[in-house]
Order: sequence, then structure tokens, then C-alpha cells
Amino acid sequence: MKLFVAGLFLFAGLHAQATTNPDWTAGVPVPVGGRPNPYDLSGGDFKIFRNAGKIHAQIYPVEITGMLPPYEPTRRLIEDTSKNPLRDFLNSILRGISGYHSMDDVLKELGLHPYPAPTDQGVYSVPYPEGVRPNHRMGLGLIESSHGVGFTFSCATCHSSNLFGKTVLGMTNRFPTANEFFINAKEAAKNISPAVFQFYTKATDGETQMMRQLKENMKSLGLKKPVALGLDTSLAQVSLSLNHRNQDPWATFSDQLSRTPRPDPILDRNPADSKPAVWWNVKYKNRWLSDGSVISGNPILTNILWNEIGRGADLYDLDDWLRSNEKTLQEITTAVFSSEAPLFTDFFPAEKIDLSLAKDGEQVFNKTCARCHGHYEKAWNLPNANQLSSVEKLKTTVVRYKTQTRVEDVGTDPYRYRGMKSLEQLNRLAISQNNGIVIQVQTGYVPPPLVGIWARWPYFHNNSVPSLCAVLTPAKNRPVFYYSGEALDKEKDFDADCNGYPLGAKTPASWKVTKHLYDTRKAGMGNQGHDEDIFLENGKELLSHQQKKALIRFLQTL
Repeated sequence: MKLFVAGLFLFAGLHAQATTNPDWTAGVPVPVGGRPNPYDLSGGDFKIFRNAGKIHAQIYPVEITGMLPPYEPTRRLIEDTSKNPLRDFLNSILRGISGYHSMDDVLKELGLHPYPAPTDQGVYSVPYPEGVRPNHRMGLGLIESSHGVGFTFSCATCHSSNLFGKTVLGMTNRFPTANEFFINAKEAAKNISPAVFQFYTKATDGETQMMRQLKENMKSLGLKKPVALGLDTSLAQVSLSLNHRNQDPWATFSDQLSRTPRPDPILDRNPADSKPAVWWNVKYKNRWLSDGSVISGNPILTNILWNEIGRGADLYDLDDWLRSNEKTLQEITTAVFSSEAPLFTDFFPAEKIDLSLAKDGEQVFNKTCARCHGHYEKAWNLPNANQLSSVEKLKTTVVRYKTQTRVEDVGTDPYRYRGMKSLEQLNRLAISQNNGIVIQVQTGYVPPPLVGIWARWPYFHNNSVPSLCAVLTPAKNRPVFYYSGEALDKEKDFDADCNGYPLGAKTPASWKVTKHLYDTRKAGMGNQGHDEDIFLENGKELLSHQQKKALIRFLQTL
């Protein structure tokens, strides 16, 4: 029966077509409520495109990707229990491969999460590839090439997360380590010849050729380690990787590599880290990234382009792929733009939020926060509100975000937006021009829509603030450091009153390890800003303790 249903889904998908193309040029206003259906698809086609897009997000669809190591030889090497000199050598340069006993260990370390269970519903559910729940973690994809089966990682690697035991596609991965994976892979490729790899892994000639190509493509990668676990350096990797191409990168798709990469005056010396963004906010914007520097172009196509520059792909091949896979791009775009946020009441009883206090918080929000973050109409204000359940009363009925996405400088850490200056070189790539992609460096960051803000701790673009209580605290009094951890237990791993990481004596002992320590004194990790002229005036707080408490209760309903 499952195969029959999957067949019907595939058949329907072959015939569904998008007839409306969104206008991705700069300045096109966003309607009230955003663009959850950007191609104006009919109900049936919308579901088909959305579900197909979610599968592409799970299993990377770009078959010509620049990073495609052979799967079986890699798996055999990791799971080899015998005395393998190659495994020992890799352990000496990577310091850790011997700690992995299975491919699943590696995927877990990368930050990949289990697939949602068949019983999960709503935002916690995804359509399974071929209708069957895979037995590996979400984000791993196998691609059949002319030389053999390779593996790669998809959007879900950075854009899915665990939330109290539920996997949420489209949510920020709090602990992605994909950047470190690329750094380790480049080090391994540099030190191991394809012949040695073939001998010790029993790779076929085709799989060995895949390693040769991988080794060659790795030469075009410019890599940068994140300053802290939970942050991502993919944007820096794009610019640094372009600097490895020896012909003028602004006029050609050349894949010829430079032996002496061009220096980058910004990124060679400074961090430009940020956390992966949630998907459910994309529909409300007409410029993208945390700093709003992508002012034109489909943000999903842009992301795929940048992925492949950072994976060493041949841009001629990528240009052909983009032209030939318009429907795939429409499907992924539909999945991202239609994404919805998890609700606080999915995990906690509605009664945990004092309705009267939340209503007070709404008034505080509208006076203090709405001018930048938008207005949120609540069901508790409807004429029939007294007939609604406790859960229904807390829901947002309309999101009124800005029709033109704004950028504001409220004094937060500037390293991230300054780093985008290096990426303006992308504007002169023909592949960017062909797809209307324009990057324009900004001063400041986008005050984001606050839908699902309760689930997005820690806060600010660089994860420098552990809770909403800390956000509403003057910067000089915010925690200088804190420990992070997975949201497994909603009582122990989450401070519901402050909405974020438990601090001090409440911090779980297992979190208190170096890699989970966040130190805001490091460059790029500052927790300053977002206080003066918002809830401070000349250093004096404008909100009382009770008003802050009410505001947090209101924010938990968004």
C-alpha cells in the first residue's frame, strides 16, 4: 500500500507545474502574512511541491555537487574493526576517527538528527523518500554517479534541530559541525593518495576516481573554523573559495584553480560567523540573511549556488543544472517558504502561560518592539475568543511584518555584517547575474519576525545571549559566558521562565565541557547592543521586572 501511495505521489508530481514566477527583484513589497505559497499553486499542486521540496531538503538534489566521496569505501573504513594502517594514519592527523565505530557515529557528530517518527504530525512530520522512513539520519544523501555511489549532505544538516525529542525540519541546528567536517576532509585528502585509499578500503576503480576528483576539488576550498560550536562559517567559505580560482572569478565559470589564493583583507583576519537561520521567517522578507545583504534573487537558488562554490563545483556544470532543474528549485522554495514554527503549547500546557500576563505583554510589545519586529494579531482579541480553547486563544491569527525588510544598527556585534563586503565579488559572477542575485553590504542586521521566537534560543545572530531574560537585560549585565546543551528534557534543559538555557546552578553538569562554553569576550561573539533606545534611555531601564516577565509570556505565544 505504501508503494502504491508513493507511486501516486510521484505520478502527480510529474504533472504538477508552477505557472506563476515570483518577482525576486529588490524592493518588491511583501504582502501581509508573507508569501507561504510563492508560486500561487492550487491546493493540490501546493502540497505536491511542498512535499517534494521537503524531500529535496532531506536528500541533496544537486547531482553534480563538487563534494561526493564514495560511500561504501568510506563506510568500510570507519566501521573497520581490524588493524587498518590507513585508519590509524587518519586518526593521527584528524585525532578522532578511532572514536567512531559506525557511520551513524559520524553523522551524529556532524549534528544530523534522526528522522521524525511515523506518528509525528504537523511541523514535526516530513514525507519520507519513497514513502519509507530511512534508517539513517536526516541530511545524508546518496547520489549515483557514473563512477559509483557517493554521499553528501543536504539542507537538513544545518536547518533541522532537536526540540525536546522532536526533529524539526526548517529549524536552526544548534550544533552543526559541517564546517569542521570540510576542514578535516581537506586535511585527509591532502595527506592520502587515491592509490592508498583504494588499497586499504577495497574501493573500485570508479570509486577511486571519485576520490581523485574530490581531492582535486578540495584545492578550491577556502575554509574557516567557527569561533564557537553552534555558529557557521559557510558564507566566509564561499568568498574564500572564490579566492582559490585563478582566473578572473567575476567574468567566467572557470574551474581552474590557483596555487596562490588571493588574500582576503577581511576574512583572513576576522570572524564573520552566524547561526543557521530558521525557514519559517523567510516568507515575510524581501531581503535575506541575518544582515539583509541579499537584496535580490531567489534566496534558495542563491543558497545552492553558494553551497557549490563552497564545495568546489564546476560552475559551468552548476549553471547547466540550475537551468535544467527549475521545478526542483520551485519545490524547495515552496517547502522553505511554507515552513511553520513549533508552538510553545506543543510541549507545555496552555495554562503555563498566564493569559492576563501575556495580554499585558502584548501592550508592552506594541509600544516597545513592534516598530521593528512587526505586529502580531492574537486570537484572544477575536469577538468569539471566549468560545475558544486555552490553546486556541494563544495563537497568532495574522503576522503584520514590514512590507519592506529593514536593516537596523542597534549596536550588536558587527563582525558578521562587515564580513559580507568580501562576498560582494559574487555580484560580478555571470551565474549570479543570470539569476538576478545581488549582494549589498549592510550596516547592522534585520530585526527578524518573531514567529517561533520561543524555540530559537540562544539569541542574536551569533548566539551570544542565552535567554530572553538576558535579551531584556542591559548589555553590561548580560552573562559573559554560559554553557550550551541539547534540548532533550523540557524541564532540565530549558528555563521556561526566562525562555532559554538554564544558567548557573541550573546548568546541567554534562554541559560543562570546553566545546559547549560560549565566551562573549572573543571576537565575533560579543553580546553588546539591542538595549539603548529600545528598553533603555540614557542607561536607565524603561521596563519594570513585571513588564519584562509579561513581555516574555507574550513572546512565548508567537
